[in-house]
Amino acid sequence: MIHLFRVSKIYAPNYPALVDIHLEIEKGEFVFLSGPSGAGKTTLLKLLFRGEEATEGQIIVNGRNVTRLNGRGVARLRQEIGLVFQEFRLLPTMTVLDNVALAAEVVGTPVRESRKKAFNLLRELGLKDRHDAKPPALSGGEQQRVAIARALVNDPILVLADEPTGNLDAEMADETMRLFARIHDRGTTIVIATHDAGLLKRFSYRAVFLQRGRLLGDSKFAGEAAT
Repeated sequence: MIHLFRVSKIYAPNYPALVDIHLEIEKGEFVFLSGPSGAGKTTLLKLLFRGEEATEGQIIVNGRNVTRLNGRGVARLRQEIGLVFQEFRLLPTMTVLDNVALAAEVVGTPVRESRKKAFNLLRELGLKDRHDAKPPALSGGEQQRVAIARALVNDPILVLADEPTGNLDAEMADETMRLFARIHDRGTTIVIATHDAGLLKRFSYRAVFLQRGRLLGDSKFAGEAAT
């Protein structure tokens, strides 16, 4: 599903955000990218959906060489990826249903079908009764569920989440992680960047450890995860 070969990302004037990263993530895996602030987690996620371009190396996502895609190829790649951010990035003047449906409409799904898919997802995530509300009226946990529904509405094969529990209390964080676990159980590949070591202890998925742009460890190949 994901293969990174000797990937580096250097920001001007000479800041190495990622250095010589080798990483493979198989289809259907659930992987945490862990490490302190500035470790390179967000940059790595951005490289996967071409939010940033690698300075060196090759990146393969679902059989596509991301580093060689043109604009149309990048657009097709992103249609297969669901993105969830720490900031919910919901449109405050639109209803919950419209926020989710819009993500389907922009890739060409007819309006009626988009709204049906959006409503079914909201119902599945326990938000059926909030579909007509606007984001400012929701709790943080509810807003994150809406953001997850938006990420799922186009049936992505890969979900990338950047600190999705960063603005939530511990109870809401665990509830959000259980939602990701349900998504993963369907066969979706999940990659979550987090600095919260507690999540890694409470949810025993593979963890890849970054520090200062370098890959320090991978629990898939170690008897005991690094800290």
